[in-house]
Amino acid sequence: MSRLHGTKDFWIGALRAEGPAFAAAVAEAPPETPVLSCPGWTVNDLTLHLAGLYRWVHSFAGSGATAAPPRREETELPPGTSALQLWQQSYDQLMTLFDGLDPEAPAWNWAPQPKKAGFWPRRMAHETAVHRWDAQLAIAAGDPVEAKLAADGVSEVLDTWLPAGRRAKTGQWRGVVQLTATDAAQEWYLRLRGEGVALLDTDTILDHDDHHARVQVSGTASDLLLALWGRIAFDTLSVTGDPSLLPGLRTG
Repeated sequence: MSRLHGTKDFWIGALRAEGPAFAAAVAEAPPETPVLSCPGWTVNDLTLHLAGLYRWVHSFAGSGATAAPPRREETELPPGTSALQLWQQSYDQLMTLFDGLDPEAPAWNWAPQPKKAGFWPRRMAHETAVHRWDAQLAIAAGDPVEAKLAADGVSEVLDTWLPAGRRAKTGQWRGVVQLTATDAAQEWYLRLRGEGVALLDTDTILDHDDHHARVQVSGTASDLLLALWGRIAFDTLSVTGDPSLLPGLRTG
């Protein structure tokens, strides 16, 4: 199994590309334009969501504390400020923080993994990439997520979101799923065990279970990522085997 191991510079580089692309799409769309991939949201709602998330992460990611921060509250626009202006301010502040951030420094996160600051550049890079796609779709665009970034985004869903119990729906799925990114020479094996999951390395498996994949999904890394996030249907990719397992991979 081959998976990328990103670095702070990789994720910050992704943010420097995806952030301006998000802003350009928002600037082109009227604020009340529906975001088709986020039912019930407008472009204005999407922009405020991302701005609020940036501001929340900025409030604690560099503090050196591992205690959970206060819950994120709804973002309110200051008088005379547009959603895009607030997003730009929030993005600039976050990038300044990330530029000087030690990824090994202590920092809270919600995942079952080390509480280190490097979690947050990765998380914000993927959050921004998916929402950039959302914003572009609202203006009838929607460029794919760059292959290396998308492949790391697939890994993030499998090694972070699903182990944290952040599935889109609850359910009892059992079996091995194989995902293959055709444009990134990467594959992943994930064992679903009811509410639990295990990301497998087939070179080091030592137990006695049957590791035969019940379903195989292949496509571009971007399409795999967007399917995991519920932006596109799995049946738009190449699927063989038992597709009933695939809802157990959805996190968005």
